[in-house]
Amino acid sequence: MRNMSKNGSTGSRRKAAPVSGVKTGQTLDLERYVPAFVTFIANKLSRSATAFYQRRFGVNVTEWRMMSLLAIEPGITASRICYVIGFDKGPVSRTLALMQKRGLIAIRTDPRDGRSHSISLTPKGRQVHDEVIVAALERERRLLACLRKDEREVLIDLLRRVHSHLGAVTDHDEPGED
Repeated sequence: MRNMSKNGSTGSRRKAAPVSGVKTGQTLDLERYVPAFVTFIANKLSRSATAFYQRRFGVNVTEWRMMSLLAIEPGITASRICYVIGFDKGPVSRTLALMQKRGLIAIRTDPRDGRSHSISLTPKGRQVHDEVIVAALERERRLLACLRKDEREVLIDLLRRVHSHLGAVTDHDEPGED
């Protein structure tokens, strides 16, 4: 088994020793396979953010993501939150219900469409948002401190391009399927 560094990198490209009687085939290079690499980064960021935000502000990273979106787009629907953040409806609904109970958000029935609900931060929710955003931006600054300003811009541009191209793998079950 390879030793992994603090950030989870193996630091080498050695192949695992074959197990007797087990046919070997392709293996992923986890330091170059982008879906895994992005997932590993996101998981580690989310885990540490939840611990930090929960301890310091009483919100988890999912609540923070929703609060930050509600600060940008007040009065949006749960389906919009699901679409932008990429969460399933069930966890979003449960999180919103908890946030409403804690007085962080208000959920109102849309007067034009009784089936739709608009969600907004309450004054308490906005106050928590305004405290968390300072810490969130500092965490981002520390994360990206290893990059020059021009490299940060390139990274952001590349991530936007990949994000806009997600349909190439999320719109179909199988490659080449129409």
